[in-house]
Parts: sequence; structure tokens; C-alpha cells
Amino acid sequence: MDQARPPACAGVTRFAPSPTGLLHLGHAHSAAVGFLAARRAGGRFLLRIEDIDAGRCRPDFTTAILADLAWLGLSWEEPVRRQSEHGDDYRAALARLEALGLLYPCFCTRKDIAAEIDGAGAAPHGPDGRAYPGTCRRLSPAERAARMAAGQPYALRLDMTAALLCSGPLWWHDAAAGRVAADPAPFGDVVLARKDTPTSYHLAVTVDDALQGVTLVTRGADLFAATHVHRLLQALLDLPVPAYAHHRLLTDAAGKRFAKRDRSLTLAALRAAGHSPAEVRRMAGIDA
Repeated sequence: MDQARPPACAGVTRFAPSPTGLLHLGHAHSAAVGFLAARRAGGRFLLRIEDIDAGRCRPDFTTAILADLAWLGLSWEEPVRRQSEHGDDYRAALARLEALGLLYPCFCTRKDIAAEIDGAGAAPHGPDGRAYPGTCRRLSPAERAARMAAGQPYALRLDMTAALLCSGPLWWHDAAAGRVAADPAPFGDVVLARKDTPTSYHLAVTVDDALQGVTLVTRGADLFAATHVHRLLQALLDLPVPAYAHHRLLTDAAGKRFAKRDRSLTLAALRAAGHSPAEVRRMAGIDA
């Protein structure tokens, strides 16, 4: 398959928060990185709400996200894409992978997976934790069909070995790291959908970036590893490949990264304490 090339104009960026809590200083930094990159390129800045996890995402947090970003002085192109409204896009991607013979149902519980990994000695760690050991990949087609017919809950996993045979060597371009050879194999057979969440982060973000025409993905360095998986999915689904810029993570005085549980550092709390947007932008390391 075609290799990635850095886009000639990285003019379409996005900020894609999950509405599972209030935005904090780290979010402000991440949003501004994308916003400023688009502005410097004379391009477009998009906002996407990644609300596929119905159990944790809340509409009031979505409302708060929009209000916080506007108060901070950021603007974005409408309409805002909400993942919960685009299930057909993810189902179409899954159907394509299914037609390629790259998906299989996994009936294991999280407890089952942990027990098998513990019994297998050292296992590689992937972007979602320890790699799945492949238990259900070894089931026969007849046994899979019987379990599905019996109504057993299951997730859909990507057969990593088959996927890599299909894709061949791949790479992607990062603003700091340069050319990066994609190596998703250590991450194992990643989950691409579950019954309670009909798409995974990996699949949804890859499909969304392509559909929205994103040319530069700006996001935290904690998601650098996940890009290996996303690059593979782009190849399998024949999607365009954006450039990437993984920015530093903001930390407190003790070196601990900001999290949504740090309520005193949410944008709402800082605003309530009397800080101005300009002050909060400086606190978030935004120089423009």
C-alpha cells in the first residue's frame, strides 16, 4: 500500500475532547496548539466531541466544553462533529475490515484476558495496556458461530497478524520525531468495537480524521504510541494519512500531568476564581 507523505499544507487541524469531565489547563494547551497551527497555515480548525462512551459521556460536559473554549478565545468551524451521531460511518469501516477477513469475535471477559496474560509470563504492552493473548482467535468458525447464535456478548478484534500481511510496511510523519516506522504488532489484536460501545477510540478517530479532511493531527505525547495502530487502520481502509504533531503534556509543580480530577485547575474553576482568559492562556503555556 502507499506510504505516508507529509501533506504539503497542514492547514486542517482539530481538537477532539471526550465529554467525561470539565476541561483543564492541559486541554486548553492541546486545543490551542491545534488552533494556532491552523491559524498560522491560514487553514481550518475543527472541533469534534468524542462521545462514543455512552456510560461516561454527559451532555452537560459537552455544553461546558463549548463554553470554555469560547471563553478562552478559540473559534472553530461549524458544525461540531459528535461521534455518537455517526455510527453508520464506523459500521461501514467495520464491514470493510470484515470483508477483508481481518476481524474476529472475542468472547473473553476482562478477567479472562488478565488471567491468561498472567499465566503466559511477560507480555508486550500496547496503547490500551497489556496485549491480548489471542484466546478467541484460535476458535473455529463453527464455535464462533455457535457462541454468537447463543447470544454470548463479544467484542470485535483486529487480527493483527493478518492485518500486517495485508498492509505491508508502513510509516508516518511526526513534527518532532520525523519519519516513524509503524509498528503496531506489539499491541496485539486491538478491540475495534464492543456491544456497549459500537466503535473503539482507535477506529473512530481514524475514520473521523479522514472524513473531516484533517491534514495535521495535534495531540498529546501520551497518544504517540496509538498512532502506530491508527496508521495501520488507515492503510487497511485506504484512508489519507495526515501528518502528526504530538505536543508535550502540561504537568504540575510535582511533575504530575493534569487530569480531569484536578478540579481546581479546570477552566471553569479558574474562571470562577477571577482569572481572565489571557491569564489562563499564559498558565496553559499558550504564547499567542
